[in-house]
Amino acid sequence: MKENLKLGIKLLIIAGVAGLLLGFAYQITKGPIEAKAKEEQALAMKELLPSADDFNKSEKDYSSDKNIDSIYEGNKSGKLSGYLFTVKSSGYGGPITMMVGISTEGKVEGVKILAHTETPGLGSNAEKPKFKDQFKGKPALKELAVGTDIQAMTGSTITSKAVTNGVNTAIKFYNAQLKGAK
Repeated sequence: MKENLKLGIKLLIIAGVAGLLLGFAYQITKGPIEAKAKEEQALAMKELLPSADDFNKSEKDYSSDKNIDSIYEGNKSGKLSGYLFTVKSSGYGGPITMMVGISTEGKVEGVKILAHTETPGLGSNAEKPKFKDQFKGKPALKELAVGTDIQAMTGSTITSKAVTNGVNTAIKFYNAQLKGAK
């Protein structure tokens, strides 16, 4: 009994020290991780709406769509040039977070995958230009369909549909709430 108590106390001390070290490491890395995420977001915004030089979070209410995380307005010299949607969709391996750019002319400017847990070598190919560049220049007049407007990736139909669904989320909101707003 006494031996078990000593062992339990030792284990408690080791777990406590490990917890403190993890907390300390988290505090040290938190700032650089957040800064890197903001930098990546700024690069994605510029990539998806190259005509814009300033990005501001939109005040449009998107709370009715649980798949939209945020909307940004891209401006060039104070004039609206397009919108950037951060959307989520369910892929084969879990959630896919992406940014979709739509110009005020009603064209999809591009798609950037921000985070995913898709199968390496299959679903992860959604990040590659061969797949994601298919969306570029497509009119945002109606929802896009895999097989008609977008060619699915071989062996990754679920991921292809998930990315297309994410783009369609942005297109639907754009047409319902933002089309014509300049």
